[in-house]
Amino acid sequence: MIWDTHAHLDDKRFDSDREQVIRRARDAGVTNIINIGYDLPSSKRAVDMAMKYDFMYAAVGIHPHNAKECTEEVLSKLERLVQNPKVIAWGEIGLDYYRDLSPRDVQRQVFVKQIELANAAGLPIIIHNRDAHGDLLQVIMKHRPEYGGLFHSYSGSWEMAKELLKEDYYLSFSGPLTYKNARHSVEVATKIPEDRFVVETDCPYLTPEPYRGQRNEPAYVCEVVKKIAELKGLSYEKVAELSTRNAEEFFKIND
Repeated sequence: MIWDTHAHLDDKRFDSDREQVIRRARDAGVTNIINIGYDLPSSKRAVDMAMKYDFMYAAVGIHPHNAKECTEEVLSKLERLVQNPKVIAWGEIGLDYYRDLSPRDVQRQVFVKQIELANAAGLPIIIHNRDAHGDLLQVIMKHRPEYGGLFHSYSGSWEMAKELLKEDYYLSFSGPLTYKNARHSVEVATKIPEDRFVVETDCPYLTPEPYRGQRNEPAYVCEVVKKIAELKGLSYEKVAELSTRNAEEFFKIND
């Protein structure tokens, strides 16, 4: 049993073979998939997919790249979407200072507003953080996600990870953990407590070795599990069990 906790199966790159991709994931042992919204249309598509497949869930939100497009009307529509019981998180939300596709002050404002809406809805948040460590930490310390936060595709240092773990955040690992130059994430995956990590693909992005250069898909999350097992000296089955248990705990699936 493995959860792919962060996928974008609604992406147009899956339009020609989506059902085959889903079948390969199931054959590989992926029991659950969470499709993640990054704007209003993708959030709607994520919910639609969650309603179509009993093993899928959805998260809805506005990515920092799309923050400049976020209006009160958009947020109001997201509030309506989260009333669906298959929506189990608000995300992906956060800050991205690498591409700066939205002004930084707008990114921060939209991030704060969505934390507040997630708190009101009783949902955890899925956090996107790229080259914005200082500002992001300031935001989440001042505006705490009351129902938990998950750092998706974590790539920061162990020093930062220790601070996040003290504050009860979870960390997620994806394809880049398998890359030869993955120094920071390898250290974090090796040292992180067994009850605080999950795995993901972020498909169709961040394809792991040995498939790097191809489109990513949920079946490839198994490569991330293999890498964590290698780093921690655990069996593949144990890491799959741990990551599944942690996902269910974080997203309150059994509540």
